[in-house]
Amino acid sequence: MENYIIAAVLILIAAAVIAYLVKQKKKGGKCAGCPYCNGCCGTREKEHK
Repeated sequence: MENYIIAAVLILIAAAVIAYLVKQKKKGGKCAGCPYCNGCCGTREKEHK
């Protein structure tokens, strides 16, 4: 029973991460998690990687 609970928690975490990434992609962000995600232009992209 413990294994099912652990697996369910891991699946929920993975689903939350995927939902966050999809949401950021729809907002126009290229690199989710970056503080400059929505305001980054192509020339500044190399500076904060």
